[in-house]
Amino acid sequence: MKMSLFVLLLFSYSVSAQQQADVLIKNGRIIDGTGNSWFYGDVTIKDGKITAIGKLSQVLAIKTIDANGLIVAPGFIDVHTHIEGEERTNPTADNFIYDGVTTVVTGNCGASRVNIAQYLTMIDSLHPSINVATLIGHNDVRRAVMGNSNRTPTDDELKKMEAIVEEAMQQGAVGLSTGLIYIPGTYSKTEEIVRLAKMTAKYNGIYASHMRSESDSVVQAINEALYIGKTADMPVEISHFKVSGQHNWGRSRETVAVIERARLDGIDVTIDQYPYTASSTSLSTMIPDEILADGNDSIRARLQTPATKKYVIDQMLKGLKKRKLKHFSYAVVAFHRADTTLNGKSIEEINLIKGRKHNAKYEAETVIDLMLNGGAGMVFHGMSEDDVKYIMKYPFNMFASDASIRILNQGVPHPRGYGTNARILAKYVREEKVLTIEEAIRRMTSLPAQKFRLYDRGLVRTGMAADIVIFDEKSVQDLSSFEKPHQYSTGFRFVLVNGALVVDNGKHNGTRSGKSLYGLGRQNK
Repeated sequence: MKMSLFVLLLFSYSVSAQQQADVLIKNGRIIDGTGNSWFYGDVTIKDGKITAIGKLSQVLAIKTIDANGLIVAPGFIDVHTHIEGEERTNPTADNFIYDGVTTVVTGNCGASRVNIAQYLTMIDSLHPSINVATLIGHNDVRRAVMGNSNRTPTDDELKKMEAIVEEAMQQGAVGLSTGLIYIPGTYSKTEEIVRLAKMTAKYNGIYASHMRSESDSVVQAINEALYIGKTADMPVEISHFKVSGQHNWGRSRETVAVIERARLDGIDVTIDQYPYTASSTSLSTMIPDEILADGNDSIRARLQTPATKKYVIDQMLKGLKKRKLKHFSYAVVAFHRADTTLNGKSIEEINLIKGRKHNAKYEAETVIDLMLNGGAGMVFHGMSEDDVKYIMKYPFNMFASDASIRILNQGVPHPRGYGTNARILAKYVREEKVLTIEEAIRRMTSLPAQKFRLYDRGLVRTGMAADIVIFDEKSVQDLSSFEKPHQYSTGFRFVLVNGALVVDNGKHNGTRSGKSLYGLGRQNK
């Protein structure tokens, strides 16, 4: 009896001496997110946090993952997404999870929910597979006060906008976003944005901008964003940094130099980029801004007026001539609800399908017809691979998809929604060696976490949230293409979100352990 008691006590001591963990990751090559070289080690996780790193022994874990031959890294943070509307449709967010993304920032390009508290509460009640932070979007703030009016706000209207932004920051937004090529943001003057930016800065928010131009006037647009950040005394993030239009190819050296000078002058400015030579946005961006004011009925009436229609066609033809193109072949329909048979076809092709002459003027008319039938999501081919690579080498540039939660087999969307991070790791790290793997992961993890002030994410460090990706650097691959976009990335063997296993041996297991991430200005935490 005494011997049995002794054995029981000895066993109890042995168990208590062992480290207790929910998950033990063994034998991995850890790339911690700092940009430093990888090292061999183990990682333990308990209650959603990283509890130990190193050569660990005496660990009693519920789940053990053997990461031998694999990279262990922080979960990737996608700072430029547009997930509003698809969270409930596909809360498992497979396209992001299979691409190694554990956290997204939404509310970009000036488009967000206005009631941030309600939105983040919805996210927490929904329990998606990814973590979600949000910006407050200037376009929707302006629309809530003035609709789509093409005018300067009154002082009373501006105060109402400031109040909405202040409340949004108190509710947990991480910053203010603008979309200055979109209605009604395009109608705003710089000082209007400065006023709202100052309100954001009060609560430690950042200014994230889709600028007024990413083509001919790109330098002026960069300088406006820098002015807003400097005047409001706040960090600046320039979204999906690029140089659009064939006639602008090569100007990345000019635009990156502007960012470098600004940082030397003390402006906290960073950029993000998707690794493709095509952009994706609304068909409406092909229409002059002044035509798009005051709602759909007004737009339809203008486009059906002969004189206005001629003006719109003339403007589109001038833009085409600037690109040094003869046809609108660069513009491809991603999703046209009124006729899904047009998805994946260029404006040039659609024009011919409609039996019209193979002429740019008739192609411009086809654009107007699509607008009158509800518009379309588009993919625009217009960037240089050399510019993409040059921008990619800039050290204060992070990678972002500019994508929604994809609904499998719906439309012909841009492949960036499925393959952004895998493409970086496969094409630009492994194959072309534009970046080292440590540097690429820094851009996907600690850099975005620092910029958006998600201070418990982005590093493999004791005490940090256990968002972790484990992948095979030799086989990680983006499969999504412009022709066949609905294909998940491969090579991400395990993905953990807040310590819970979401991808187990390459398969999404349905776990929904994501949550809302709140900005530093949140009140009543």
